[in-house]
Amino acid sequence: MNESVERGVAAGSHERLRIRAGAFSGTTAGLAPGNVQANLVILPKALAHDFLRFAQANPKPCPVLAVSEPGSPRLPGVGEDLDIRSDLPRYRVWRRGDLVEEPFDLFHVWRDDLVSFALGCSFSFEEALLEEGIELRHITCGSNVPMYRTNIHCAPAGPFAGPLVVSMRPLNPRDAIRAIQITSRFPSVHGAPVHIGLPETIGIEDLAKPDYGDAVPVESDELPVFWACGVTPQAVIAEVGPDFCITHAPGSMLITDLLNSRLASL
Repeated sequence: MNESVERGVAAGSHERLRIRAGAFSGTTAGLAPGNVQANLVILPKALAHDFLRFAQANPKPCPVLAVSEPGSPRLPGVGEDLDIRSDLPRYRVWRRGDLVEEPFDLFHVWRDDLVSFALGCSFSFEEALLEEGIELRHITCGSNVPMYRTNIHCAPAGPFAGPLVVSMRPLNPRDAIRAIQITSRFPSVHGAPVHIGLPETIGIEDLAKPDYGDAVPVESDELPVFWACGVTPQAVIAEVGPDFCITHAPGSMLITDLLNSRLASL
């Protein structure tokens, strides 16, 4: 194991242990810089194969990084000491499509038939944008990124179907072009934007009223730039209404031992 990988493992483990101990319960943006963070979906085994097919059919919003064995709280491909039941700051528990609870751990709802999916997160490409000097407004404002349900339909698979959710970052035209170039190198964490400007054409009526996250100001010389978002499964779950499902709470991600630098394509 080389030195950078060792640092990534140490940083990821440190933050997960801190969260597991209840010492941190906020959003994970900025924690363990350089480490990949992941969205989370946990489903009963009976639905897991169909969800995997859904993710494979929709790789922009649902890029799969790892899948657990049924009933196992481990995801050894992304963190050796990881316990999916306790290592995120906050979770969401869904029953028949309704959000019923936002607990800090999952021990009281864990079942032996549950399969966990870790999906790529935009926090990884945001690090690359910041390194290029591109301002990210939600970070400047100290808030969560704004996210919106769109009128774009995901490709269906089994019972899973629903709207694409996008995250938005306002950028001036020059930075928008550079952001496309940079994020296209990160297909496993949403890749290049799916839409630029004219939010009404993808069903977004008011940028000041995001469906998830927090609104941020968009200046007159800026374009709203939209990326596929890992909150898409939550919109799909709300629409499809499986009997039981668990996700991360928006902004409360799984910190892995993987390195962002290793996700970038040439």
